[in-house]
This record gives sequence, structure tokens and C-alpha cells, in this order.
Amino acid sequence: MPALTISPLTRDSFALFGEVVMLEGARHYPINQGTTERYHALATADTAAEGGQPIISLFRGQPRSLPLEIGIMERHPLGSQAFVPLTQNEEDEYLVVVAPAGEFKLENLRAFLGKGFQGVNYAKGVWHHPLIALHKVSDFLVVDRIGQGHNCDEIQLQTDLWLTQDALDKARTA
Repeated sequence: MPALTISPLTRDSFALFGEVVMLEGARHYPINQGTTERYHALATADTAAEGGQPIISLFRGQPRSLPLEIGIMERHPLGSQAFVPLTQNEEDEYLVVVAPAGEFKLENLRAFLGKGFQGVNYAKGVWHHPLIALHKVSDFLVVDRIGQGHNCDEIQLQTDLWLTQDALDKARTA
């Protein structure tokens, strides 16, 4: 079974697909008379196409087992979509599978391991697999677009490409 390589999620490695939402390396400063630390502009919601507006939702992902076949991808051509895990635990993990915006090409698939509070903001039109929570039921704060226009394309893949436990173990030590 061909396995997709999984890489650690970093701002640089994910830049082609959008933004990584994380506190490490973020611009921050004290507010509210020094009682609060503001981590400023962690990502930008791109929702204005065809009069869209940003919305905030909660997605509760059921844990997936590995190996997991990559059989579907989706994209949102009118807006970005951010997923931020509601956890502080570094051992909480999820997987991200993406391909660049534009015509979908299987050879451009990339997989990333998100840990702890690391979130992703998929840029407008970026292909991505539906949420892949690992180990336990996981909650994600989601910021995306509501409004007129068709904003979700899905494709079924005819492939034998998998996310495997071995690939996950390698990503953990990378």
C-alpha cells in the first residue's frame, strides 16, 4: 500500500497552502492593563467573494484509524477555511492532507502532522481532505465563509494512497 509521507506542520512548510495558526513566533503584546497577552493576527479570513461573510463554527471530529485511504478532497473557491484545535495538549494530534489551488493533481498531495494548538487556515481554493482527528473526539474552532455562490467542490479520488501508522511515527521524530 503506497503511503503518503507526513511532515511536521510549520509555517514555512505549509505556506503554499495557507497559514499555520500557532502562538510560537507570533506577534504578541500585553493588553488590558497587562492582564492579557494578545497574539495578534494569527491568520486572515478571506471571505468577501460574492458578498460572503466570516462565520465561526465548532467542528467535533471523530477519531480516524490508520491506515486511512485518501479517497476524497474538497476545496472552497470563494473563501478561506481555518481549523483551530481547542486543546493545549501537545500530544493531541490531527492530520492535514492538501494540494495547491487550481487543477487537482495527485502528485501534488502533501500531508502534515498538526500537534497541540497548531491550527491551519486553508487559502481560498486549496484542496484539502476532510478533518482527520486522531486518538479521540476532537473539537476545532472553524472560521469560514457564509453567503451566496457555490463554495464547496468535492472530488472522489481513484487512488491507492494511504496515511499509515509508520508514516505518522516518522513525522513524530522528524
